[in-house]
Parts: sequence; C-alpha cells; structure tokens
Amino acid sequence: MFDRVILMVLDSVGIGAMPDAAAYGDAGRDTLGHIAERRGLRVPNLVRLGLANIRPLAALPAVPAPEGAFGKAALLSPGKDTTAGHWEIAGIILERPFPTYPKGFPREIMEKFEQAIGRKTLGNYPASGTEIIKQLGEEHLRTGWPIVYTSADSVFQVSAHEDVMPVEELYRICQVARALLQGEHRVGRVIARPFRGKPGAFERTERRHDYAVEPPRPMLLDLLQEAGLDVIGVGKIPDIFLSRGITRAMPGKNNREAIASTRATLEGSWRGLTFTNLVDFDMLYGHRLDVEGYGRALEEVDAAVPALRSALRPRDVLIFTADHGCDPLGPSTDHSREYVPILACGPQVRRGANLGTRATLADIGQTIAENFSLRIPQGTSFLRDIVPGAYDSSE
Repeated sequence: MFDRVILMVLDSVGIGAMPDAAAYGDAGRDTLGHIAERRGLRVPNLVRLGLANIRPLAALPAVPAPEGAFGKAALLSPGKDTTAGHWEIAGIILERPFPTYPKGFPREIMEKFEQAIGRKTLGNYPASGTEIIKQLGEEHLRTGWPIVYTSADSVFQVSAHEDVMPVEELYRICQVARALLQGEHRVGRVIARPFRGKPGAFERTERRHDYAVEPPRPMLLDLLQEAGLDVIGVGKIPDIFLSRGITRAMPGKNNREAIASTRATLEGSWRGLTFTNLVDFDMLYGHRLDVEGYGRALEEVDAAVPALRSALRPRDVLIFTADHGCDPLGPSTDHSREYVPILACGPQVRRGANLGTRATLADIGQTIAENFSLRIPQGTSFLRDIVPGAYDSSE
C-alpha cells in the first residue's frame, strides 16, 4: 500500500495511565491529559488528525471528521522506559524488565568500573540529571571524577564537564561501563551526559550518547534492511537499536533538528522507513516537571505538522506515536506507565479510521512489516484498517 513510512515517536507523550499503572507507582498519571487540563494546549493540527478523538482532553474537542486514523496502544512489556517502548514497536516483547537501582549500583560494580577507568567516581544514586550536576558539579571540577547516577529507569548515566573530561573520553568510559553491565546487571542503557558552564550555571550539552543492549532477532529494522529497503534512523534511534538495521543515520539532538532531518528525508527518493525520535519532551521537560516547556514543545511540533503533511508523496504514510509517558505534573520525575497515542495520515490513508485500543505497540511495527510483505514475531497489523474502503470493525 505504501512506499514510504515515516514513524515519529514523541518521546514520553503518554495519553493516560494503563490499568496496571498502580503497580509501577503511576496510578492517575496522565501526560497529555494533565497538560491540557492545567496549562491548556493549542494543537489544532494534531486535533484535526484525531488526537482528541482518542479520548477526551480538556478544551480540545473531538472533531466530527478526523483527517487521520487514530487510536492508542498499551505497552505490553514490563517496564516503562525508552528501550522497552522502542523495541516493542519493532516487535520485541520483554519477558522481564531491565534492572533498576533505586539505591544506586552495588559496590562491586562501582569498584570494577573505577578500576577499569583508573579514577574514582562521584554520586551513585538516583537523581535528576540537572540536579546532580548542581549538587556535585563543583566537586567534579576539583577532582576530575565523573558523576555516576541513575533513575527509576534502567540506566547507568555518567556525567562530566567538557572542559574537565573531553567528550570522547566520556564516551570511552561509558563503553567500559556497557561492557561491565552484563548478566543480572544488564541495564537497558548506559548514557553519556556531558555538561558545561560554571558553578551555579551548569547546563547539559546536546552531545549525549546512548549505549543500548543488543536487540534480539528477528526485529522490524533487521527485516526491512534484509529485504533491501531503506531504514533511516533520526535522532537517538540508531543508539536505541545499536544501529542494527539502520541504512542511514540523520541528526536529531533536539526536536527542531529531528523534524528538520525528517523533513529532509521526504525530499529524497527512497523506499522503506524513516524512524524518528523527538527527544525534548522527555529529556528537557518531563523529567524536570516543566509543564510550560512540555506544552510549548507540543505546540511547536504541532506547528510543524502541516509542512510534514504537505511534503508527503501519494504513497506515503506518516505515523505519530510515543514510547511511554512522563507526566510533568508528577509527583515523580520518572517515566510513567501510560498508553501512547497513534495518529496516522497521508494522501491514501483512510480518514477517520478508529484503531481503538491496541494491546501492544508492536501493532505499529506489524503494520509496517505487513505493508512490505514481512512479518515480525509480535503484534497485530492495522494496515487494512487504514486502507481506504477497507472494513472498519468499529462501525
């Protein structure tokens, strides 16, 4: 049906708590719902596609004739992190969550890490990335010791000032950590978090780098590449999948750059998938409980939708979704166990198709796979639901 699929993940833009949210400490969390209620949202282009038809959102009325297909999906894998969400889209359902460390990493792990990198470390406790450099940044400047921290997610994060530790050296010691963190301590991601500035005015830079674990086979990106199709990874997508199946990587250190890269791909000739992550919602606003910033970022993405849609060719489909939630109204700064929205549009996409509540994010990947006559291990395709003239089981 489609020659090109453009899949854009609005990182952490959840649309309401899943039934098992209480087991994760997330009862009542609702990223989009709370932002719409407390701040208000002006996202007319997403609303036209059917955003407010997925479920009621304050001051965002459902439209009688959505211009896209709409629905929501649950995260079937245990957990609520970036790796689990993106992997599930690609057809990988985790049997157990990646390990987390609410009390910091075990002493034996830290001793091995410090011995391997030849220096001591600071921190080793759960913290916000911006707060921990406020707390430990000056001591880091004095000692040169990298700052290690984690969160409620399965991450081993290493922060260092760019004038104290060159970014390439920070990347190297993160690779050391990635090699050490195996077996029972196989965290989802090791993340390099460089920062700069002076005491009282430290700020993280956009030279972050993620080191994920090897995805199991088979998964969507592998199958697309093996079928001779293009797989363009924008932003941190190549990092999440260790570049597996990626035929071309495009920059996307922030939402603006990622949207520009995605827009640039639409001008080229290719057949397959562009897979984009819009990182700002999670990285800059959700974890910092910045409701205003989060809402503004949503409105900026909404403003980019018309240009993206106008650049679509007749046999293109553009899909917006997310990987988990990160409700900036808290009370926690952690990710939240939420449904994610699905909005699909394009010149040949059936308008107003109600995709309902999907059991897994893998339904998105299976839809992409079926479009190219492939099949991934998990998920139920909704391709026929978005093809014009197809039967809609909700009618």
